[in-house]
Amino acid sequence: MIEGIFGKKIGMTQVFAEDGAEIPVTVIKTGPCYVVSRKYTRRDGYEAVQLGIGDKKEKNTSAAMKKVFANAKTPILAVLGEFKCLDTDEYKPGTVVKCDDLFKTGDFVDVTGKTKGKGFAGGMKRWGFHGGPGSHGSMHGRAPGSIGQSAWPSRVMKGLKMAGHMGSRNRTTQNLKIVDIRPAQGLVLIKGAVPGAVNGLVRIQVARKKTSAPKGDA
Repeated sequence: MIEGIFGKKIGMTQVFAEDGAEIPVTVIKTGPCYVVSRKYTRRDGYEAVQLGIGDKKEKNTSAAMKKVFANAKTPILAVLGEFKCLDTDEYKPGTVVKCDDLFKTGDFVDVTGKTKGKGFAGGMKRWGFHGGPGSHGSMHGRAPGSIGQSAWPSRVMKGLKMAGHMGSRNRTTQNLKIVDIRPAQGLVLIKGAVPGAVNGLVRIQVARKKTSAPKGDA
């Protein structure tokens, strides 16, 4: 079985449990994902399936990739990515992978997406610095303060928390529970928030640290 699938984040809403409790969920529109190629242990050293999603204009596609999609008998796809698979022979190129083929209600998944880009941000916004005194003429305000030593090593150490580009990074939220699956619409409802903006691309994969829902977990 393939360990994951691509999807598009639609937004957040809420559903109600049997006891009437409100459960915040993220709605993800999965697929249609097409199998483009397969990886074999004897040839590539590992077992995986390459999936593609999204539409791409033919004029923006290289001749080499056009041939790849033609051989796989799939549309020209915008995004390609590999997912681990125990039995790649089960998925031939051109096969359409759906969410209900991989997941069921109650499963735990890891969701990867690109966080919202916030542009250039100062230390207080980016790292949560509390800032300096706000009165009595301190003239400190939102400045970051001292950033290095004087005599030794006389340089700014790598990794120091400073102002810079905030967001727009790949992040993974682990152990999220699938509350509901609606195969007809290709929708997966996942409890809690996932990284990324609305309409952003996400990867849904089998959770690495959890396999089944504990009793009483909403």
